[in-house]
Amino acid sequence: MLVYFLITVIFTFVLTALFSRILIPKLKSLKVGQKILDIGPRWHKNKEGTPTMGGISFIVANIIIFTVVVIVALVRKDLQDFVRLIICFAFAIINGIIGVIDDRAKIFKKQNQGLTAAQKYLLQLVSAGLFLFFMTISGSLTTELYIPLIDVRWDLGWFYYVFSLVLITGIVNSVNLTDGIDGLASSVTFVVGGFFAVAAFACEIFELSIISALVIGATLGFLVYNFYPAKIFMGDTGSLYFGGMVVAMAYLLDNPVILLPVGIIYIIESFSVILQVGYFKLTHGKRLFKMAPIHHHFEKCGWSEIKVVFVFSLVTLAFCVLAWFCLEIPKI
Repeated sequence: MLVYFLITVIFTFVLTALFSRILIPKLKSLKVGQKILDIGPRWHKNKEGTPTMGGISFIVANIIIFTVVVIVALVRKDLQDFVRLIICFAFAIINGIIGVIDDRAKIFKKQNQGLTAAQKYLLQLVSAGLFLFFMTISGSLTTELYIPLIDVRWDLGWFYYVFSLVLITGIVNSVNLTDGIDGLASSVTFVVGGFFAVAAFACEIFELSIISALVIGATLGFLVYNFYPAKIFMGDTGSLYFGGMVVAMAYLLDNPVILLPVGIIYIIESFSVILQVGYFKLTHGKRLFKMAPIHHHFEKCGWSEIKVVFVFSLVTLAFCVLAWFCLEIPKI
């Protein structure tokens, strides 16, 4: 299990960094550049034109490494739950495809708005529904929800699917919102991937170790060119894909509730937008934060992008440590 994990991390890192390096000039020649909103921080304007859709680099790298590792594991009979692994990885890929559609729409329109919120959410809802459907019919999912700390399972019946649809689409969109400054989504997701890797070994879940290794290798490889000052952005292509991977890891652990502490930064980012919009409407024009999502608020408070990334990653790490106590570790 450890050998598969290390090989997956190393080769995913190398391929992602290599593909990113190749992709940057290609995207520049195709004029696939990021558009910056006028309402954003004024210093972000110098980022306009930076190649976007960089998520293609680690998605392709993940597909290649995933295929090779799965084939080897099947031949060696090391893989126990092939179907569940495929469903989870396919879910992330579908979310990445939704991101590609959104990014292409932005490029075609030559603005920072691609698909409408309703169009994007509908596609995500269908994707989440298919994920839950196939996980259920394959026997990889039940309607029992594990409640951490009190160590009980609660059968929610049909409401489990309602809860899951809201949670899944919420987390995927929240990862998308976190991708707002250089290296932020990559760094936070690297920490999240690290937590699930530890959980995979603690709970002895081979499939989870593979997915977490793909996430760790992809985030590290992409950070080579995405850390401040970013030479390439992942776009919705990458952030929605990572959102799908984060969700997949939680369901492979059979513990979706763990996304609440582990994904605390993602959730805070989403709630900052919800609170900002709600407060703006209630007060007829006043703002709760200087700008939302909240990483822009801290920027406007004088924090550098590197400081925001460091602090947000550290907060994620702290909550991942707390999430350790939410794990359902098999008793030996």
